[in-house]
Amino acid sequence: MQAIQITEFGGPEVLVLRELDDPDPADGFVILDVAAAGVNWADTHQAENTYLAAAELPLVPGGEVVGTAPGGKRVVALTNGGGYAERAVAHPSLMWEVPDGVSDEQALALVLQGTSAWHLLRTSAQLRPAESVAIFAAAGGVGTIAIQLAKRFGAGRVIGLASSDEKRELAARLGADATVDSNTEELKEALIEANDGRHVDVILEMVGGETFEESLSALAHFGRLVHFGQSAREGAPSVKPGKLMATSRGVIGFWLMHLVRYPERLGEALEDMFAAVRAGELEVIVGETYPLAEARRAHEDMRARRTTGKLVLVP
Repeated sequence: MQAIQITEFGGPEVLVLRELDDPDPADGFVILDVAAAGVNWADTHQAENTYLAAAELPLVPGGEVVGTAPGGKRVVALTNGGGYAERAVAHPSLMWEVPDGVSDEQALALVLQGTSAWHLLRTSAQLRPAESVAIFAAAGGVGTIAIQLAKRFGAGRVIGLASSDEKRELAARLGADATVDSNTEELKEALIEANDGRHVDVILEMVGGETFEESLSALAHFGRLVHFGQSAREGAPSVKPGKLMATSRGVIGFWLMHLVRYPERLGEALEDMFAAVRAGELEVIVGETYPLAEARRAHEDMRARRTTGKLVLVP
């Protein structure tokens, strides 16, 4: 089969198309014929071995695929790597049949970014009705869905942060009540101003570094900051417990992989979003689709912040 294989860690240049043997599934796993694979920000970290879980070489990246299962069903699946290929291995507990009315690309966006957005709001932030929500990378795969879900879950004011006018316009079209330039130097003040002069109840933050600190200082009393990525590649600064107590603020970390232990909770989110897509109540933004051989370009575009929505690779 053809697959993207990494044999040395580095930037996008390490993603190389190679001819490899078909995967050999362990007991209980099955092989899927891949119709499309998703590209995620975490993949760019894995390529340089800076992600939460250390990677081992050689490796085929890719954490989610849509394709055909044994027996002919169209399924979307989370994988333990191996998605950037013509065939991939998955466990039935992390495979879900894709209903009619949901495209391959929509299913790919929902199985990882969608379930992340759903559980960021429901499980981690425990969003309550009328609370304000600020969402970083609002034009990205998680952000575009999180804006709509926040409204659907009863949020009050939703603020979308993005790096360009075009991306902020997309966030507004999807339901954001206000938008903020994520590159602004006065981020705390910009967030409070966008929330009509009030501190923000919930912030979904995936940058790290100074952005994390500014966001934390913009939280209201009893507000929650959920940190779910480190796109700045700086990590998050130390948080002093006494300061959290003095301001009644909360900091929560989120990594979707911990929900792999609870497939039923992933399934709950997926079924809810599949139904919303079929009813026309949730718009899934699909960005560019790349041939498998151009995985390097997909990573280059993502790291240069030239993308919106879900990026897809097609073998």
